[in-house]
Amino acid sequence: MGSDSKELLGIEPLELRFPFEFMKQISCSMELTNRTDDYLAFKVKTTSPKKYCVRPNSGIVPPRSTSSVVVTMQALKQAPPDMQCKDKFLVQSAVVTEGTAVKDITGQMFKKESGNVVDEVRLKVVYVQPPRPPSPVREGSEEGSSPRPSWSDGANINYQDATRESDEPPLSSAHKEPSEITTETSPLISRLTEERNSAIQQNNKLREELDLVRREISKQNGNGGFPLVFVVAVALLGILLGYLMKR
Repeated sequence: MGSDSKELLGIEPLELRFPFEFMKQISCSMELTNRTDDYLAFKVKTTSPKKYCVRPNSGIVPPRSTSSVVVTMQALKQAPPDMQCKDKFLVQSAVVTEGTAVKDITGQMFKKESGNVVDEVRLKVVYVQPPRPPSPVREGSEEGSSPRPSWSDGANINYQDATRESDEPPLSSAHKEPSEITTETSPLISRLTEERNSAIQQNNKLREELDLVRREISKQNGNGGFPLVFVVAVALLGILLGYLMKR
């Protein structure tokens, strides 16, 4: 086969349209259709590799079949001027032999100078407003494939390999909401524990005082009598001790 370029992969759409929303990852997909009888390798490149995640960013499309590629735009903190985006994508494809694996794909495969049959398709990135209530007919939609950009369109743009994995940190499963028991009842349990300890200390103190009074009463009995104040004190201490023990 010669080294002239020929259309290998049919790509839809030719514009990657992202409904722009602040602080939110947004994805869109494109379909790569192999209309030939050859096995085709592909590689996706972009002018902003840190801004986009492409899954897969390279692969093999068997004859007469279609593969899907998902492009995810990282969350943006502010809108670009006039909602215009200068980012571009480049999809390279080349004829390979049957049995070629994804790990065997190299950048050399897609160079026309190597004598391979190769193809390149450039895609624009367009920001659109978030979806509104659906209408019966999409504005600007037409049947059939979109016209492919010319080879001179963006020929000097610096494309780089698209990243395969998202840069966004995974959601942490370690963070859990505290339980209602922990947040609401812990102070109550602590307060009741303190009151219980305080009551035990008071009971012990009253027992000691009651024993002291009883010893005094015993001394008075040994001397032939005891004052009325001791009888009253013993009665009061006994009532108070019984009340505290009930608590």
